[in-house]
Amino acid sequence: MERLVIRPRENWQELVESQGLTYHTIDSSAYWDESACYRFTSGEIDTLEGATEELHRLCLEAVEQVIRRDLFDRLRIPREFVPLVVRSWEMKEPSLYGRFDLSYDGSAPPKLLEYNADTPTALLEASVIQWFWLKDRFPEADQFNSIHEKLIDFWREWPYLRNGPVHFACAGESAEDLGNTEYLMDTALQGGMEVVHLFIEDIGWDSAARCFADLDGGPIHTLFKLYPWEWMMREEFGGFLRDAPLRILEPPWKMILSNKGILPILWELFEGHPNLLPSSFGRGGIRGDYVRKPLISREGENITIFSGSETVETPGSYGEEGWIYQAYAPLPCFDGNHAVIGSWIIGGAAAGIGIREDTGPVTTNTSRFVPHFFEED
Repeated sequence: MERLVIRPRENWQELVESQGLTYHTIDSSAYWDESACYRFTSGEIDTLEGATEELHRLCLEAVEQVIRRDLFDRLRIPREFVPLVVRSWEMKEPSLYGRFDLSYDGSAPPKLLEYNADTPTALLEASVIQWFWLKDRFPEADQFNSIHEKLIDFWREWPYLRNGPVHFACAGESAEDLGNTEYLMDTALQGGMEVVHLFIEDIGWDSAARCFADLDGGPIHTLFKLYPWEWMMREEFGGFLRDAPLRILEPPWKMILSNKGILPILWELFEGHPNLLPSSFGRGGIRGDYVRKPLISREGENITIFSGSETVETPGSYGEEGWIYQAYAPLPCFDGNHAVIGSWIIGGAAAGIGIREDTGPVTTNTSRFVPHFFEED
């Protein structure tokens, strides 16, 4: 694993915009950053792929244990939604995607920092944008990236829907969420689905038909939502989710995995596993340097790192539900750039990686996306 400093393509802004990435710059600084890239060996890619598949397996076992042992209170999942979660799991409702955030330096085993299991973003960048960059800059090299193909295959094999559209929804104020949603909608079209786009705030409830409805009054039977489950449950019509004739991606059972409380549960189930970090619901369960994380948080908010005598804390509005504690696994640092690897699981299979980097030790919503390639050992 090596960070290379390279020259960006002269017209990179126009290129990535033509491929759908309109949010390539944040606050006058590049979010999509092709002034650098990461080079891997094929052996390192094999390690990342294997770790991703293994973590997916462990997470599915953890869901089974949470349900069997009734651990929902530890995750602060409201009791009234537990039957929905259990029913979704027992029906084997399929999951479209998820992203494992890993600390990996090319030598020690990859370590799971957290699992973005419900509303992961940076998908368009990881699939299409860095693939076209590879073709322009390193056409003889390869990339760990079958994300696009696996997304289309998922829709082609979707077992539930052949008699109506898939509705795709996100909150209206986020260009990033909209870009990711529109990209996924395009993969569904390529997979043979009929699609409808709307915003979360435009979804209504048809009290006569007892179903959710779009702006044209059409029933919503299948919904992809780039909107967290914990927010949906609190909405005005959230209670109707429990009984509505509606299939949702990500399915309700992913509430278990999108909660950082899954990290100590994983450690309890598989203590000592090389891809896991010691984690606990209490500070006393961790020795040495550690990180405190809210059970529910996003984009690196409200993270506190306790390393020796130093403390690094990010602001935010999370923490009301409680906290978990995790052994500190510093991100590898290359010339002052801390790199986290986001490893994608699509339809249950490892599909590729995206790399975010920051000058600080915590990855936030403004951390840069940097492309990668690999070469044979």
